[in-house]
Amino acid sequence: MTSSTSTSAPSPKAPALNVRTVSTMTAVALAVADMIGIGVFTSLGFQVKDIPSAFSVLMLWIVGGVAALCGALSYAELSAAFPRSGGEYNFLSRIYHPAIGFLAGWISATVGFSAPIALAAMAFGFYFKGIVPGASPLLLGLAVAWLITFIHLSGVKHSANFQNVSTLIKAALIVGLIIAGLAVGEPQPISFAPSANDVNYMASAPFAVSLVFVMYAYSGWNAATYIAGEIRDPAVSLPRAIIAATLIVVALYVALNAVFLYTTPIEAMAGQLDIGLIAGKHIFGEVGGRIVGALICIGLISSISAMTWIGPRVTMTMGIDHPLLAPLSQTSRDGVPTTALLLQLAIVSVLLMTQSFEAVLDVIQFSLTLCSFMAVLGVIVLRAKEPGLTRPYRTWGYPLTPLIFLGVTGFMMYHLIAERPLQSLAGLAIMLAGLGVYAVSQSRPLTARI
Repeated sequence: MTSSTSTSAPSPKAPALNVRTVSTMTAVALAVADMIGIGVFTSLGFQVKDIPSAFSVLMLWIVGGVAALCGALSYAELSAAFPRSGGEYNFLSRIYHPAIGFLAGWISATVGFSAPIALAAMAFGFYFKGIVPGASPLLLGLAVAWLITFIHLSGVKHSANFQNVSTLIKAALIVGLIIAGLAVGEPQPISFAPSANDVNYMASAPFAVSLVFVMYAYSGWNAATYIAGEIRDPAVSLPRAIIAATLIVVALYVALNAVFLYTTPIEAMAGQLDIGLIAGKHIFGEVGGRIVGALICIGLISSISAMTWIGPRVTMTMGIDHPLLAPLSQTSRDGVPTTALLLQLAIVSVLLMTQSFEAVLDVIQFSLTLCSFMAVLGVIVLRAKEPGLTRPYRTWGYPLTPLIFLGVTGFMMYHLIAERPLQSLAGLAIMLAGLGVYAVSQSRPLTARI
């Protein structure tokens, strides 16, 4: 690392960040769990409504997967060069300026992870209610959020074991659903071969708009970078984990959507939200809805666990770097950020009880996409600014790889501004509000830095 880099960004000092107990397999499980949520079970209905072609719909998921993989390959270079917890907070601080990194960390530490956790917890409650009628989705959501938080409070080893097992069960159930669909599902009169019309479908506005939501379904491929400080041999393990997780999810997403199209009439799915339940009934009969509902519930547990693990690591790292936030850096003996975990749980609980998580997610989408855009752009910036920087891993296919990701996410941000200008501007305002906190933290003695 050059001297200019080392002086432009905060440096870790707490031993907790050097407790490296997380294996490559656990890092892969974390990213897979963070990516596979309810998006793949809900978005197909809106895609086939305007794109009634199996080939074009699968190309949506393949193109989205390629873009996610390009982002993963780019993040792999950054994470190997800067193997510290914090994700974009760490990267943007080192590439541009600590204030820019703080803005990314601010949005992550406040609602960037809390709102998706609340949404997933509430979804868990609704799907569980479908299995056990009469249950309260709110109470179930609160219960699963609290239970998973206390598992993570019990230690990194318990967190890793729980994450590995829950993700393995999720992946096994999805593979089982794919196999069952092919084995017992009734084939539909649909072709997966390309046709002349597919060129028009793939060049259409509905294809471009659908790609935005596909990319959201892939979000989470960067999950392992948030716990880089806990991963063994991060320069080697992080690139492997990020790339492997993305490839696994791309394969599962394409196969799962192919099975939905193969077993379920397009007219039954068009415009519908609960695609997983509809396809489940066509594959397994009337009990299919409950079977798929149970699958989604189990899948949501691993997703909630992944986000519960990730979010507090950003808050903890910020607390180490900024004296104003020092209480949030408190950890247990094996490096669990206890205060940050409890703060996140409090925010999640408030969002659940006020039912405000969907509005918050709408507001922060642009800001979160912008942070990823800036991080991948940083790969190009660093290649020009610091060619001598030690890079244990170099992005495959550079510069085309980051440019593909930047093109896709740039389009997404344009779409968000065009379609949701007020929400996008509100998200930027929340992000920029962090500048005030940063200014106050800089005005205090920097005793928490080396």
